Amino acid sequence: MKIRVATYNIHKGVSSVRGQPRVHALKQAIALFDADVVFLQEVQGRHDRNAAQFGAQGAGHKHHWPDEAQHQFFAGESHHSAYGMNAVYDHGHHGNALLSTFPIGASVNHDVSDHAYEQRGILHCVIETPGPAIHCYVVHLGLFEAGRGRQTEALIEAVTASAPPGAPVIIAGDFNDWRDTLSDKLRRALGVLEVFEQRRAGSKLGELMRQMAWRKRPTPARTFPAALPCFRLDRIYVRGFTVESAQVMHGTLWARLSDHAPIVASLKIA
Repeated sequence: MKIRVATYNIHKGVSSVRGQPRVHALKQAIALFDADVVFLQEVQGRHDRNAAQFGAQGAGHKHHWPDEAQHQFFAGESHHSAYGMNAVYDHGHHGNALLSTFPIGASVNHDVSDHAYEQRGILHCVIETPGPAIHCYVVHLGLFEAGRGRQTEALIEAVTASAPPGAPVIIAGDFNDWRDTLSDKLRRALGVLEVFEQRRAGSKLGELMRQMAWRKRPTPARTFPAALPCFRLDRIYVRGFTVESAQVMHGTLWARLSDHAPIVASLKIA
């Protein structure tokens, strides 16, 4: 069975420069992924200020703020959706979300906030495919390296406790891990591979192990900032899949929509 997945930090649905709503353009862009499962970070569940400022301009206006939560708006009639609320403030909240063409059998949000000023979470969803159930984890880790290390331990614990051994797993999102210090830990603990390293190694796991033995570490793709990606912040880790293709979406369109560039990958259950 084949499945197409994407991960995207949408910057709360507003442009990173002028703070203009990009929700309608984002919905169109997400449709371009043609993805069965989309992992989204910084999704606005509610924002009273933007709703008040832009909600009265009419549904056809490009800056109109939808009446429904962003994950529901993006899902439309083509996808199921789940939302994990992380950051809560007086005028609203935001968090992670999953969109899936397959039914979402269960969803649980794990609070992995490392301190009071930076709320983070891991959204775990089980999607019910015609084949095996797939365990999906939407991740957005913190800005500080020590905190990311603790959050990664929490991620490992969550996956180990909730995904049966051998079950297909996809872990995707914004790891903020610009020095790539977390991949080895995830490989060892969970048996996952990042989609770009597996694509480069093909199905020859022995070749990948030889590269690692010679300290030729495979590196994730550059995704930030979207206009001129320099940092490797966004990842898709998989277990139980072979990677048929993986790409970062570059270009003017993506640079206008968010400060992160999305990743899209085509997978096949091994």
